[in-house]
Amino acid sequence: MFHLPIGECAVILEDVALILGLPTDGLPVIGMTMSSFEALDAECLIQFGVAPRKSDCRGSCIKLTWLRDLKENLELTDDISIQRYVRCHIMLLIGTILFGDKSGAGVHWKFLPLLRDFVSIGQYSWGAACLAYLYRALCRASRYNCKEIDGPLTLLLYWAWIRLPYLSPLPREPRSFSLANRWRNWERGDRRYRYLKLAHFRKAFDEFVWVAYAVDRVDPNIIPPEIYMQSVVWSATVPLVSFECIEWHATDRFR
Repeated sequence: MFHLPIGECAVILEDVALILGLPTDGLPVIGMTMSSFEALDAECLIQFGVAPRKSDCRGSCIKLTWLRDLKENLELTDDISIQRYVRCHIMLLIGTILFGDKSGAGVHWKFLPLLRDFVSIGQYSWGAACLAYLYRALCRASRYNCKEIDGPLTLLLYWAWIRLPYLSPLPREPRSFSLANRWRNWERGDRRYRYLKLAHFRKAFDEFVWVAYAVDRVDPNIIPPEIYMQSVVWSATVPLVSFECIEWHATDRFR
């Protein structure tokens, strides 16, 4: 939660759904968390048909370089190879965008069992799990001895750009969904604030956009119906779960 001179605000489920396009209602993202390399090896054989060497792993994490190489070298000749390709892509998204760690080099293999059944992948509440991980990362980053932050920083960055538009580059695709795609392929020259002074930024905090997804800002026609169907949970005061990480969705503080 962020405390501004004009009130409190936080990234909530609505932001996750609209910025990243993730499901925010569904099965909890939970499962076994094991550190055994033998278990990692067996799961990779099931999911990918091959297993990484110990040098391709870091503890319980699979190195992203191994997943990228596997994805690039797969020949998409049948349904099995296509499914393996998609699993590689999802694991790369998990390790970089949704649940990245400070190293930026690996992804925990605990997510792999959730990808076995293609029918059920979309039934998990990936948005709630991602938000729980962000809350935990922000909590750790607030400690006096913490020098770095991990977690879904893409979500946090685009949330800031939407709520504080003077910080954002000029959107190149304003009618894209998910909303993060507005700034796809943005360049540093697109920034509007390069020559502004500190006094301007302090004053601009008063221009925080509280109703960021009103029809005059986001065309409702670009938002898929399945995203709107889950809006019933966006203001719910509930625990958010991602394996061992459980955080409170405290919307009752700023409704």
